[in-house]
Parts: sequence; structure tokens; C-alpha cells
Amino acid sequence: MARPWRVAIVGGGITGLAAAVRLRDRAPAGTEITVYEQSGRLGGKLRTGELAGGPVEFGAESFLMRDPAGGESAVVTLVRRLGLAGAIVHPTVGQAALLVDGGLRPVPGGTLVGVPGDLDKVAAVARPAAAADRDGGAPLLPPEGDVSVGALVRDRLGDEVVARLVDPMLGGVYAGRADDLSLVTTMPALARAARVEHTLVGAVRAAQAAAPRAPGAPVFGTLAGGLSTLVEAAARESGATVRRDAAVRELHRTPTGWRLVVGPTRDPEFVAADAVLLAVPARPAARLLDGPAPEVAATVGGLDYASVALVTMALPEPELPELSGFLVPATEGLLIKASTFFTTKWGHLRRSDGLALVRASVGRYGEETSLQLTDDDLVATVHRELSKVLGTPLPAPVARHVQRWGGALPQYTPGHLGRVAAVRAALRAAHPTLALAGAGYDGVGIPVCVRSGETAAEEIITALGGSAA
Repeated sequence: MARPWRVAIVGGGITGLAAAVRLRDRAPAGTEITVYEQSGRLGGKLRTGELAGGPVEFGAESFLMRDPAGGESAVVTLVRRLGLAGAIVHPTVGQAALLVDGGLRPVPGGTLVGVPGDLDKVAAVARPAAAADRDGGAPLLPPEGDVSVGALVRDRLGDEVVARLVDPMLGGVYAGRADDLSLVTTMPALARAARVEHTLVGAVRAAQAAAPRAPGAPVFGTLAGGLSTLVEAAARESGATVRRDAAVRELHRTPTGWRLVVGPTRDPEFVAADAVLLAVPARPAARLLDGPAPEVAATVGGLDYASVALVTMALPEPELPELSGFLVPATEGLLIKASTFFTTKWGHLRRSDGLALVRASVGRYGEETSLQLTDDDLVATVHRELSKVLGTPLPAPVARHVQRWGGALPQYTPGHLGRVAAVRAALRAAHPTLALAGAGYDGVGIPVCVRSGETAAEEIITALGGSAA
């Protein structure tokens, strides 16, 4: 009788945990799943904390309810699998704003990550160069081509639409610049439409029509108990052995599978596994790949990341607009690039004591020097800038928290998905029981990370299938 499979998952973020749940559900009974997490905490960028006696997210705040095709997103399906569907809540205030010329203006409707499908609707924020978006008799994008979002939008609709709409939208999600980020990776629906449509406005409308949203259907959701409840439930339901404070330092191929070197150099632990799933950022993944797949490691290690800081303040009875928050174009010259009014946006977080939780995001790709400020200076700068934007002095915070996420957000340059596909093809050919998953390869957002982990788990099951008892 053959022994059970042994699968090692390196990385205890939501990607690795989603992979562990999928393995538990689909792999043969008795499969031994071990999750190795270098830090002492599971969840990666999902981290629910406490401020002034109430819960608050110190990392990712919410998830998309639907997938790009209009179906239920992967994380919603996982939430249901884990028995947490009853905890899903939605924003009670959905209107956000853009800071334009020092004033807040509502984010216009009819856009796709800031790219307009109706030029009239964005006129109050940006003046499109409408004459440039003419039908040239050919699709905007060749069948296998990619381009930066900024290059395409700038060419078709002008600089102002990029600076005031697209750049702050992408900056809020990726902490990057539109001129550097891949269209195919960051806006796949628009890229698909651009391979058919001859105008950018037409491509936006086609992309929106391809994934219609029912009127009134919520776009975003979160969990009433905080997103860390998702992490805890996934770890529990996976039945995996979870090793915290367990750094995997080396990975070696053996005649029967893999050997992991875990722990400190002076006292290493050697672990055997039949398959390994790397669910860590690109650079630590590249270090582990350097031995068994050096060419793959070189490509993976070339992915760059942006660092950000999230400053959360508890403010006593501040005067806040009825907005979920606002985005800040880089041209406004502020340190903050986005702000969320948590206790306005999320009804379940509103407090009877009048305290408001406000969070601001700091840090854009290439501008990491702004993050060298001390926590006190960051808080003071954010407080001052928020007061300026809102046009009224905010009360002093009664509590505050600074969460620094170093190297947190991948920067996908044009051609990214092609490079990832080549990397995975090389691994399947040479090392089919070694898989990559996570935001560094497939995109940001909780649903994408969940789907990435589940897909990698399925690949490992397929690769091991011939040896199952």
C-alpha cells in the first residue's frame, strides 16, 4: 500500500491557505499538507487589528463579489465553503471622490478603472482629447500584444484622463503608475475588448457589457468579523499542519520528490515532500528556485514591488463628508494617495461613541523615500493633509496605527503574463510537482489570489495523480 502524498506549501497568506483547502477537498484522503510561514502570523496582507477598542483592517479591506465573467468570485465561493457566508457585509456608502485642483469631486460613473466609456460623464474631472479616439480601421491591440495602460489611454484620450482618472485609480490598487503597468495584467477585460474594438471608448463599453452587473448588486464585500476570520477558517478547515516562524531557506530536487531546508542555518531541519507549492512573493520564490530551476529563478526574480504604509487614526466626532473615501492623483502633490472613511463606508463599523476610523495610504512606486518618515511624522503629515483636503481642521487622534508593507504590491510591466506563462511551462516540463501561485504572478486582489492558489493545487494533484494509491 503506497504511503500518503506529502505536499509542502511555502507561504501562509490567503493564496497558500486557499491552496491547502483545495488540496484537502480534492486530493486523496490522508494527504499530508504542511504550510510553512516565515513569520509568526498567517494571512499575509489580510490582517485584522484593533484600534481604540474596535476592529479595523491593517491590510486588505474588502474583496470583489463577482469575477470578471460576472459569476461569483473565487473568494466568495471559498467563504461559502468555510461556512462564513452569513458574515458577508457590504459598504453602506459607496460613493468615492477624486481630489482635483484641491477639491473633492465624485468619481464619475461609466468608467473601467478610470478609463471612460462615456466621455460626457468624466468632463467634470478631466477633459478627454476625444478627437484622438477615432476608428482607425483596426483593433487597438494585436492578438498577442500588450501595452502599458498609460500609453494606450494617453494616445487615445490624452494626458488629463491619465493623470486625473486612470493614474489615481491604478495607484490606489497597485501603488504604481499607469505608464508602467501592463494592460493585459491589470485590466484583462479591457485588453480582451481592445483586441476587437477600434476605439477605446468602444472597448470600455464592450468590456462592461461582457460582464453585466445586476442593478443594485454589491460590488465589494468584507466579513463582519474581519478578514482574519477568513484566514483562521481556511487554516482550520484545510486540516494542514501549520508551521509558523518556519523559514524555508533552500529547495532541492531528489529522486523521489523534494527536500526543503527549514529553519536557522546553525540548526537546519530537512523535510521531504512529494510536491511543493510556492505561495510567496517573487523574490523569495526566486531564491528557492535558484537551485532546481535557475533560468526560471532569473525571470521570477525580475519582478519589482512597491512599498506602502497604511496610517489609521481614530478621530473623535470629525466632520467627514458622506463618502467612502477619496483618491489623490500624483499631480496634487500630496503624500497620501488614497483615504478611506471606514466608519462611514462600512455600517457595521460605526460606533456609538462618535469615534471615526479613517485610513490613508502612503507610498507610490519609485517614491519610497516618503516612507522613511517616522511613524509620528507619517501620522502628523497624514492628519495635516486630510485636514487640508476636507477644508476643516480634524480633531487630534485618540489612537493611531501605522502599518508598513514593504515590497507589498507587484508592478506588472507589459508582457508580464507572457513571462509568467513561459515560467510555468518550463516548470511543468522539468518539475511538474513544483508550482507557483500568488499575486506576483496572477494579479492583486483576494479573489485572484484565492483562484491562483486553487489552480496551483489542482496542478499538483494532476502531477501526483499517477502515484496515488
